[in-house]
Amino acid sequence: MFESKAGILFIAGIGFFAFAFLSNAVVPMVMYKDLPEQTAEQVVNDKLMYQFDELSRRYPGAFREHIGEPTVENCADALRLGKQVYVGEGCWHCHSQFVRPVSNDSKRFGQVSETWEYQNELQRPVMFGTRRVGPDLSREGGRRGSDWHAVHFFKPKMVSPDSPMPEYPWLFDGAPDQPNGRGLALITYVQWLGSWLDTYPYYEELDAEKMEESF
Repeated sequence: MFESKAGILFIAGIGFFAFAFLSNAVVPMVMYKDLPEQTAEQVVNDKLMYQFDELSRRYPGAFREHIGEPTVENCADALRLGKQVYVGEGCWHCHSQFVRPVSNDSKRFGQVSETWEYQNELQRPVMFGTRRVGPDLSREGGRRGSDWHAVHFFKPKMVSPDSPMPEYPWLFDGAPDQPNGRGLALITYVQWLGSWLDTYPYYEELDAEKMEESF
């Protein structure tokens, strides 16, 4: 058997599987075994806080009612709830959160994901995903404003006419400009994705706008 073509391919397949397991599982595990797992509070950064504050100014009534003040602690709580909503609504069925080093992923979704990015409580379980009905969301944060996300969650076809994504009106109190607590939390979670990278795009634009407003 092992001298046949099928046998050779079988052995090669096992070898490639073993190599992939070692390089993608064992090696990173050994490299980062001493890296502590961060809490939601610890992953809140200036870029996300800018978005969180922006969210409080866009929807002041809903924000005060469901979240309160735009503090680090409230942002961390919103991230936890947003992750629960993301999982509960099945967003991970159609969106992955892992930019792979193959198939031109980096050209489509941004730089390839690294192990350290998943060493926090919000990445348990990790939403690697397999289907890509929609784009990978690892670098989604900051690419669009929170108002765009609100409309997209309320009625996707209003901003993406060809989108197969279902509507989520129960995340709002009647209209896209009236997100409820779960809606605000989901927007916060999406805006967090990729905020730990220097390539986070929307932040610099918002910062420039804020500086102009201050004069």
